[in-house]
Amino acid sequence: MDILEKIGDTIVNVGKDVTQKAKDVSGIAKLKLDIRAKEDFIKEQYMELGKEYYERHKEEQQKDQARFDLIDEALNAITKMKLQILELKGSRKCPECGSETTDTAEYCSFCGAKLSIVVDDVSFSESEEPEETQKTEF
Repeated sequence: MDILEKIGDTIVNVGKDVTQKAKDVSGIAKLKLDIRAKEDFIKEQYMELGKEYYERHKEEQQKDQARFDLIDEALNAITKMKLQILELKGSRKCPECGSETTDTAEYCSFCGAKLSIVVDDVSFSESEEPEETQKTEF
């Protein structure tokens, strides 16, 4: 029975070691997640600081003007792409609250603001011109 007791003790010790290693691994994982969260927080603070600097100084001529211009171009491109997404989804943004609404909505379902209706320009080929603009030869 001495051998069975040794095997039992070994199994118990291995189980304790595995449990401790699992706790260590989960502790390390938690610490890594905490570190990543703090690093993300620092990056966010840097970005907000940079945005505030940009907002305060964008009207001034300075040595970083090329970067400001690149940021302005990127912001304009993002705005255009967001509008394209809305168009593809068949929706638009409320000018008052920014909520997404359907293209056909007259009022925002979130804030109740009246939505202006934009009429798209329609292109006609020469054979499809409206009657008022069709040329008739006599």
